[in-house]
Amino acid sequence: MATPKKGRNASAQSKPGRSLALILIALVALAGGMFASGHTKPRLGIDLAGGTSITLQAVPEAGNEAAINKTNMDTAVSIMERRVNGLGVSESEVQTQGNKNIIVNIPKGTNSEQARKQVGTTAKLYFRPVLTTEVSGGKTASPSPSGTGSPSDKPSGKATDKPEATEKNSASPSASPTTQGRAVTDALQADATPSASAPDKAKASPSPSATGGASGDDQSKLQAQYAALDCTNEKTRAKVGDGVKSSDLTLACGQNSQGQWQKYILGPAAVDGTDVDKAQATLNTQTGAGWTVQMDFTDGGAKKFADITGKLAKNQSPQNQFAIVLDGDVVSDPYVRQALTGGNAEISGNFNQQSAQDLSNMLSYGALPLTFKEDSVSTVTAALGGDQLKAGLIAGAIGLALVVIYLLAYYRGLSFIAILSLLVSAALTYTLMALLGPAIGFALNLPAVCGAIVAIGITADSFIVYFERVRDEIREGRSLRPAVERAWPRARRTILVSDFVSFLAAAVLFIVTVGKVQGFAFTLGLTTLLDVVVVFLFTKPLLTLMARRPFFANGHKWSGLDPKSLGAQPPLRRTRRPAAPADPKEA
Repeated sequence: MATPKKGRNASAQSKPGRSLALILIALVALAGGMFASGHTKPRLGIDLAGGTSITLQAVPEAGNEAAINKTNMDTAVSIMERRVNGLGVSESEVQTQGNKNIIVNIPKGTNSEQARKQVGTTAKLYFRPVLTTEVSGGKTASPSPSGTGSPSDKPSGKATDKPEATEKNSASPSASPTTQGRAVTDALQADATPSASAPDKAKASPSPSATGGASGDDQSKLQAQYAALDCTNEKTRAKVGDGVKSSDLTLACGQNSQGQWQKYILGPAAVDGTDVDKAQATLNTQTGAGWTVQMDFTDGGAKKFADITGKLAKNQSPQNQFAIVLDGDVVSDPYVRQALTGGNAEISGNFNQQSAQDLSNMLSYGALPLTFKEDSVSTVTAALGGDQLKAGLIAGAIGLALVVIYLLAYYRGLSFIAILSLLVSAALTYTLMALLGPAIGFALNLPAVCGAIVAIGITADSFIVYFERVRDEIREGRSLRPAVERAWPRARRTILVSDFVSFLAAAVLFIVTVGKVQGFAFTLGLTTLLDVVVVFLFTKPLLTLMARRPFFANGHKWSGLDPKSLGAQPPLRRTRRPAAPADPKEA
């Protein structure tokens, strides 16, 4: 048993260069990746870099004031966090304030403006049947002669050209898309149907079957509101559809392919956003549609969509059209000639990559359970955080200097190994923080800086544990090389237990807290893991190599391992003393 153990120790003692080479390769690879990616500095949080602070106030819907409760507010916070993080905005903070307000802090960055636009967007998506529509200003969207159009017809160039929703590969898209997009389903493609202008009296009126059971008085009131609706007025558009339930008739506005505003009367929602299983932005090169947003319906949503398209196909234009309504705006209103049963949908049009990703992001992370309005928007300056960071760095530098002075005074030559280990740990920490910014959105804030400063003490503590174990072995009369190897197993256990406790505390703190405190916990956990790596792959192998040098091996008085100053009794031993005999007489 003793012989294999001695062989293993000799092997470990003779090959410390492998561990040093491994950590050197890792450090070079991380540094190379940092410079290659162009992210040579860690991202900074809002307290250090500045940014935007938005206060959102929940607005109760008509007859549903009880919806503003803790559950829905917490759900809204969760969705907003996922939306902002989905855009790659680092270190964003979303938290409730009081019963009706949500505070969103967005650091300055490339995507901060997109995050501001999306964070409070309700993203309620409905597929509603079109009952009547016309260009806002009096021009009527009249039906085509056949009521359905033909896939071979050329676009007429009128403001009322409509895309057609058809089965896959049944027609090629020839109509100009609407400004915000057009919908095609099951890899559907859009086509244009010709239409001619007609007098106002020719416009379609809601049929009794399409009104959802609305009374005659309600229909007359809605018709009067529709007649007075001016979608070219921004303030008027903002109020259209306020407080309307998904089961009600509603007015809506949208832009057509010529950029003109068009107004609608829409029936009850047949399909809503919860029936969309997932959405993603893709570049459609097959049909030339450019950037599109593809949606997959749930099983229930696919059935609903098939039912509504089947019913609409029996009507004449415009009542064979369905409107895709996002947050009260009609983004598309294609017509159908048959039931569409594929279960997939694609919104295409004048999207660029950013706008397509914005829309897919909102749809993917779901609709907010409440409607919000911006109560206030303010710009956060980084001046205060910069001053605090400067003060924190000065405090950290002072603390580090005191640690170095202590190491030099107490451990002398051993302090060389400790300082090199601290530098390697600092280099690994810096490169990882710089790379984690673009990778997972990590951003350095003031609490994170505090976590890094606290880690200096944790790392120094590991060195001290090992050094003291080695010195204890020398006090017992052993020479340096066997002392280094015999001290390692006991020091290793102590270091692992200590670091495990620190990492567990950091993990619990990260899980149970929110906002900036998570930055402290994350940094503390990261540096604790790096401490294990540095001690195992750098400090111990380096001390093994140094133990072969006469300066340390002979116990020079400035090495920190002088047997006389440590109280060791000569002669020094390279092996254990023989065990005491079992028989007292032999003693």
